[in-house]
Amino acid sequence: MRRVFAFKFHRAILLCLLVTVGILWFFPAKGKASQLEERHIAGENETTTVVDAPGVAETPEELNRLNTANTWTITYNEGNGELSGSLRILITLTLIALLPLMVLMMTSFTRIIIVLHFTRAALNTQTAPPNQILIGLALILTFFIMEPTLMRVYNDAVVPFENGQITQEEALEEGIKPLREFMYVQTQVKDVDLFMDIANLTWDGQNESIPTSVLIPSFMISELRTAFWIGFMIYLPFIVIDMVVASTLMSMGMMMLPPTTISMPFKILLFVAADGWALVIGELVKTFY
Repeated sequence: MRRVFAFKFHRAILLCLLVTVGILWFFPAKGKASQLEERHIAGENETTTVVDAPGVAETPEELNRLNTANTWTITYNEGNGELSGSLRILITLTLIALLPLMVLMMTSFTRIIIVLHFTRAALNTQTAPPNQILIGLALILTFFIMEPTLMRVYNDAVVPFENGQITQEEALEEGIKPLREFMYVQTQVKDVDLFMDIANLTWDGQNESIPTSVLIPSFMISELRTAFWIGFMIYLPFIVIDMVVASTLMSMGMMMLPPTTISMPFKILLFVAADGWALVIGELVKTFY
């Protein structure tokens, strides 16, 4: 008796659940359909967003038309496949974001800033000149050195592209050529051979056969080597001053006095008397010519 009662009770509960689900399923769907009918599918207006019915396009121009609105799309069908003005702005902003990386990796900035830091360390002046001054000076010198190369990029790539004389691919190829020539002249052969061997590529000794992905790290290694060699040469006269001052203090029995305290004024005096900044910066700029 109990089993029969339990079975009937469970069956009644199951039936109630099915009825409840059916009611919840039916009424929202009916309400949603009525709302769509009132809004005529296209918001508050009675016009739909369908421009052309499917399958009625007969020409390429009609195919390029969007059939539905209320969507965010990017099209570049004007200008025979050229990018539209909005995408050009997007690409320009992306290049601006990558500009600091390009300045560090593909210009003379790295060598200049390292040599300037070596010069300050050799003088033992700690924060004089400050980092902001050194970076600003390095940027100005970089622009001075790279100006002929940048002018070639502008005249050979930017101007013809804006005039519609070359395509985007040709503009990129023409724009990278002056930078590649600048880096190739400053890059040592052994650095190129190193990265060509790592990449399992063959090289015939010509600039055109070096991939850009190989030329850039090779250029950076060469720049670091050259900058540290110049920094070592700058250090030599100041090391001599430190040794002379340390020997003098030892002979006078002043062993507790730090030699750098006495040698720093003599370093600054020697550097100013020799017009050190003009000498260092002038010879540093000449290494790129």
